Amino acid sequence: MSESKEFKPQFTRGAVDVISRKTGYAGFFQIHKLRLRHRLFRGGWSGEMERELFVRGHAVGVLLYDPGRQLVALTEQFRVGALERASGPWCLEVVAGMVEEGESLEEVARRELQEEAGLQVDRLHFIRSYLPSPGGTNERMHLFCACADLSNAEGYFGLLDEHEDIRLRVFPLDTLLEAMLSDDGIVDNAASIISLQWLQLNRSRLEG
Repeated sequence: MSESKEFKPQFTRGAVDVISRKTGYAGFFQIHKLRLRHRLFRGGWSGEMERELFVRGHAVGVLLYDPGRQLVALTEQFRVGALERASGPWCLEVVAGMVEEGESLEEVARRELQEEAGLQVDRLHFIRSYLPSPGGTNERMHLFCACADLSNAEGYFGLLDEHEDIRLRVFPLDTLLEAMLSDDGIVDNAASIISLQWLQLNRSRLEG
């Protein structure tokens, strides 16, 4: 569906002048230091400014659902970004991984399902893609839902050479959705919340 004129942004990429870009840090991820200016809504150009960009690239997330038993599987693993989280840094999430050069989104989804859940699936249902935090990172997350038999899916997974220690947990969908209405932060990351809300809207189609 074409973008409605009502929602079309006033400016495009051509309204940004990147004066310089330098790599400030290069490790597992990168941080770029940009000097730039951009056009203003009131007319003219902004002054030159510096911005730091966390270069992370594309990622894929997969929600596992068993339509026959109405079960959902989520991974539980340590996340350094959640160190100060009230309930601790072990988070419930959809299966997820980074896109490597030359990989399609579907290939990443299937690779991560094998590594983090020990599962192979026939079909992937595309949910949507979005920018998790465009104020500071260029990451784009692509979400899918995969249907599988989750009756005996729980277990421990992950690649030891990548320091992955992953526990796959299975929950009744309705119990999980009800728990998410509480203030306890049962599931408090965007990819999982968006995926579960999509499933809540589309479950009848998958179960049919």
